[in-house]
Amino acid sequence: QVQLVESGGGLVQAGGSLRLSCAASGVYFSIDTMGWYRQAPGKQRELVARITSGGTTNCADSVKGRFTISRDNAKNTVYLQMNSLKPEDTAVYYCNCNVDSGRWYDYWGQGTQVTVSS
Repeated sequence: QVQLVESGGGLVQAGGSLRLSCAASGVYFSIDTMGWYRQAPGKQRELVARITSGGTTNCADSVKGRFTISRDNAKNTVYLQMNSLKPEDTAVYYCNCNVDSGRWYDYWGQGTQVTVSS
């Protein structure tokens, strides 16, 4: 079983910054892609950014130039640095990891609320 523990959400004014962290723990062989998704009220969950074990990244057009994803493989942790936040970034942010724990499976964190006030 794999657990993902997220931290770093909160309330911030427009133009501000937040850094999200997600640490994976449990019994597994390896982690491939790690990423962040978000879901705003009344909307579908959408990809924000993801990063492979080799460091290749991709992100949504809406956050390019403002958000940066990174990971520390030694700590099994993925980060999302969010700058120049906008009210439309308000959502619950979920960590997602593709993990080999005998078979490949997608695990999700519990979600962390990010609220950007105007």
